[in-house]
Amino acid sequence: MRKIDDRDAGTEGPGAAARAVLSIVRASGETRGVALVLHGGRSKSYESVRGGHLSPARMLPFARALRSGGGSHGLAVWTLRNRYRGWNGTDMSPVQDARWALSHISREHPGVPIFLLGHSMGGLTALCVADHPEVQAVVALAPWLDARTPVEPVAGRRILIVHGTEDRWTSPADSLAYARRADGVAGSVDYVALKGAGHFMFRRVGLWNSLATGFILDSFAGSAGRDLRGSPESFRSLLPASGASLPVVL
Repeated sequence: MRKIDDRDAGTEGPGAAARAVLSIVRASGETRGVALVLHGGRSKSYESVRGGHLSPARMLPFARALRSGGGSHGLAVWTLRNRYRGWNGTDMSPVQDARWALSHISREHPGVPIFLLGHSMGGLTALCVADHPEVQAVVALAPWLDARTPVEPVAGRRILIVHGTEDRWTSPADSLAYARRADGVAGSVDYVALKGAGHFMFRRVGLWNSLATGFILDSFAGSAGRDLRGSPESFRSLLPASGASLPVVL
């Protein structure tokens, strides 16, 4: 695994020595696509993110599953650890970090399609930076959205939003409202409501993972012309045919 860090990737906040860190697991052979994994956080905090914090640790199983399912077919997996734990109002600190990560991906792999997967604040971040020209698909798990979240960045992109019906940290209703606003702007929008699941994905773990990684791998397979076995087929069996009304309840 290779790591890239960037000291003081921005200028806001008191933590001038904070670093965004990218952990990179390369594809086997030629890189045909890159998955960028984004973690959650807090509304406001300039505390530095540490590797042992639960928010970034929560995303590691998704990164491993993507590597297992797509690495031998050319999918590289980049996992971002933000500088700060917070969104921080108009600073939108994780958006700055994600755009920094996307610029690195584009420099190393120009023209290669990018697929975003984020949880909570990371889901919001993924949707906000989906306007990067190489982004093709976004998975937002229990995203932190509201009526002000813009839909313009997802224009033409393939979108999956998954939210637990028992989430008390972020709003399933706001996520569904966003999905309905994005429908017709995005290339496609799927919204899955997981019955009985909460914010931190402790319940129905296998389904969170199958939906998220399956969607990314299915999108990657379509863009790269690869015949992947396993996760994409499992993912497709979970969702109805395209054109189904929102939400899908599982």
